[in-house]
Amino acid sequence: MLQTKALTKDAYQLMHDGILAFGRAERQGIRVDVEYCERKKAHLTRKIERVTKQLQNTKLLKLWNKIYGVKTNISSNHQLSRVLYKTMKIKPFKSTASGNQGATDEESLSMLGIPALDQILEIRKLTKVRDTYLDAFVREQVDGTLHPFFNLHIPRTFRSSSSNPNFQNIPARDKQAMMMCRQALYAREGHHWLAVDYSGVEVRMACIYTQDQKLIYDTVHGDMHLDMAVELYKLDSLDKNHSGEKNLRQGGKNGFVFPEFYGDYYGNCVPNLLKWARIATLKDGTPALVHLSDKGLVKLDKKGKVTNTDKFLKHVEKVEDDFWNVRYRTYSKWKKSWWSKYQKRGYIDMLTGFRCSGVMTKNECINTPFQGSAFHCLLWAFIRIDELAYEEEKWDSKPIGQIHDEISIDTHPEELEHVAETVQRVTCIELPEAWNWIDVPLEVEADLCPVNQPWASKQFYELPEVC
Repeated sequence: MLQTKALTKDAYQLMHDGILAFGRAERQGIRVDVEYCERKKAHLTRKIERVTKQLQNTKLLKLWNKIYGVKTNISSNHQLSRVLYKTMKIKPFKSTASGNQGATDEESLSMLGIPALDQILEIRKLTKVRDTYLDAFVREQVDGTLHPFFNLHIPRTFRSSSSNPNFQNIPARDKQAMMMCRQALYAREGHHWLAVDYSGVEVRMACIYTQDQKLIYDTVHGDMHLDMAVELYKLDSLDKNHSGEKNLRQGGKNGFVFPEFYGDYYGNCVPNLLKWARIATLKDGTPALVHLSDKGLVKLDKKGKVTNTDKFLKHVEKVEDDFWNVRYRTYSKWKKSWWSKYQKRGYIDMLTGFRCSGVMTKNECINTPFQGSAFHCLLWAFIRIDELAYEEEKWDSKPIGQIHDEISIDTHPEELEHVAETVQRVTCIELPEAWNWIDVPLEVEADLCPVNQPWASKQFYELPEVC
């Protein structure tokens, strides 16, 4: 079991003040449209019933019913795995972590190209939106306002968590689910919803801990995701503003760079890299998979389906070797040293003044200082913004929540420019001045919802220059 200890008075104070600041955000609350939630729940129920009827006529479900009879449960991944991989003998897109059976997560099922699976995924998604999110909004609201809890004592990674309802778990990646949920949530009447996000703060913490000069340069001045996509997909160049090629940059980012930083390996990266290639098109109109085939990295059948990835696997293995042993070799040496010190001492100390001890895996040991320190930066900024809003400048605008590296502020229109400028100053200037070990520039980005518009309406907002 991991144990956390504050080594300094400032570290203790950070947690103490953070609890108070989050408490005020909880009390302030988030406006919820209860009538919308009830209407949308009824609409989703009708849609789930309609898709379920369509599913009943598919070969997949008829076979499923034949095997399990009255015990058929389309929510059961165990049953689905048996039907797909043992009875139908379908080759899985990837295996479970244990390697004992084919995976049944959303990504794996969607890549099999079976329409009935798309219907199952649709039913599961709509059911989750209705029962896990919208129903929780109605259940937890008090007089049209949600008061989600924010906890500092639960996660193993020094981050926060949320409950009643879980504000940090509202869908963000699935656009349809995100819109249905966020359409229900608002700032106060006559106010904006301003969301300010620390840009790449975990990677910047990695820069500070490892002092890898190549990583620092790529983070501050370059674009490592684009660079890696060029290498991985064997491109001459990549235009991240092109609608087709930007998917390959996403592949480099989400399919390789982030997994590698968090301890994954090339074999698990290949399926995700190909997932992005399936939806990407080069500027000259060539589908990305055809490009990979032309480069001799994959084999395609007449329908354009990938039949062999052996050479791509070896290619990604070489890219990984270069990634750690050439490109970021200082980072790689730091990982070995950090892990060795933990094995000898049984604890790790973070720059923010906390000691973490107990049994950790190698990945946990290496990633905890990055994730923990990144959250402590966010927490420090949240506390400072709370102080300004309630005590020093007494804003009408108030912080109302925190999701990962993002702070949400219920903002009065007349205070918008001042609040935005202040947040920019607090996060990027005051924090590095307070914590002088931050020797890499910090950046934030912002989204803004128009007055009286739901959270789903957020758009990019250019933060004003700090005076």
